[in-house]
Amino acid sequence: MNQNPAGRSAGFSPAAAYDEGLRAHMLRIYNYMGLGLALTGLVAALVASVPAIYVPIFGTPLKWLVMLAPLGFVLFLSFRIEAISGATAQALFWSFCTVMGLSLASVFLVFTGTSIARAFFGAAIMFAGMSLYGYTTRRDLSRFGSFLVMGLIGVIIAGILNLFLGSSALQFAISIIGILVFVGLTAWDTQAIKTAYAEHHDDETRQKLAVMGALSLYLNFINIFQLLLSLTGQQEE
Repeated sequence: MNQNPAGRSAGFSPAAAYDEGLRAHMLRIYNYMGLGLALTGLVAALVASVPAIYVPIFGTPLKWLVMLAPLGFVLFLSFRIEAISGATAQALFWSFCTVMGLSLASVFLVFTGTSIARAFFGAAIMFAGMSLYGYTTRRDLSRFGSFLVMGLIGVIIAGILNLFLGSSALQFAISIIGILVFVGLTAWDTQAIKTAYAEHHDDETRQKLAVMGALSLYLNFINIFQLLLSLTGQQEE
């Protein structure tokens, strides 16, 4: 009988190689997302602590530019990701996180530090649980995509409408439904990111996939955090 245990142990099965590559890819995405959140938080806290910075921004129409600028980054990355390099995509992601920090500085001006911390850790628990579910479940979540997108559109429309109505009851409903939608999107996006990974992708493609994956998960987390803060936050006296 011809046996070669050493040869077998030295070999690396295709399935094992795929799993290792996938884990490295997901770790890269979570690292990008985590660093992006840290950058956003640092910028927001810094801006909120310096009146010479936040007064010219939030005391003038410039605030609308700061609030809408992150949307511009998201749209540009979404529509131009195929045409730009991985390094450019990564630079745009860090720029987006910085501008998002400017936009979220108002949070530190309006809500207490305790409320912000509570909402952040609540969002972290929800996000981690649903992202883990999306990564590990064998259930196909793609069929829920259309319902989640419809829910997202409904939340956006209701939010715009409530800018004019100023209804606290409607805002409460928006917060509850919005949290459910973005929690669901976290699981859905995580599974979609996992499914999109392929061993044959070159480094450039993997980097761009990692940036877009980090962006989608970052947006889910930020929205869960903001909606939780709106629902449970206490404002500064």
